[in-house]
Amino acid sequence: MARLNLDRKLYMLESLTITELALALGVLVVAYLVRGITGFGSGLIAIPILALMLPITLVVPMIGLLDYTASLSHGVSHRRSIQWREIIPLLPFTIIGVLSALYIFKTVDGELLKQILGGFILLYAFYSLFGRNPHGGFSRKWSVIGGGFGGLVGTLFGTGGPFYVIYLQLRGLDKTAFRATIATIFMLDGAARIVGYGVSGFYKMDTIILVLVSLPVMAVAMYVGGHIHTNISQESFKRAIGIVLLGSGTALLLN
Repeated sequence: MARLNLDRKLYMLESLTITELALALGVLVVAYLVRGITGFGSGLIAIPILALMLPITLVVPMIGLLDYTASLSHGVSHRRSIQWREIIPLLPFTIIGVLSALYIFKTVDGELLKQILGGFILLYAFYSLFGRNPHGGFSRKWSVIGGGFGGLVGTLFGTGGPFYVIYLQLRGLDKTAFRATIATIFMLDGAARIVGYGVSGFYKMDTIILVLVSLPVMAVAMYVGGHIHTNISQESFKRAIGIVLLGSGTALLLN
């Protein structure tokens, strides 16, 4: 009972200051602006920063629900370009990853999860800054790793996208097919995670309120991002995201 009361206090929205609320709003705008431009990346940006202000067991289900809504809009609008033959091999391993993560999510301390998230974000930041994009032509056997770790890390931290992105890059999809297919993967993966979060009791009233308040912000940012024409190269964009992730990952480890 004492732990339950503590959780309720942690989830109280009134604990956030005006400055923290403004920062959270700005983070959501940037995260879904990036999502509108690239088709992914919102969780990588939003979750580590929001986790500095709110419990990770609130932030991850919240962003999961917002990302699912975003994936629906992208998946439906680009449905003719979806490459189902690349998605189907991922699904069994994604489900295994989701179920494994739900068990960990309920049994491992939230502060430890935050530290692990910080380490993962730093690793991905270094990959964004110094790693090379894989070329196409690789076997679908890589779906075991892409789907398994995508489901596991996505459910734990809401940031399983890198594994799906790398898998589709290994398969060599063109830009349009990539954007439609990754959105559909997020939609299917997100549905499994949302059901799991709901059954496990993570969608409390504060989470629902935050999602409802954030939906208009997400919609506007996604719309603007989807219509942005920028001269920045993909490589420069990837490195800019890497620098942001270095800061947020380090902050999580030091918090």
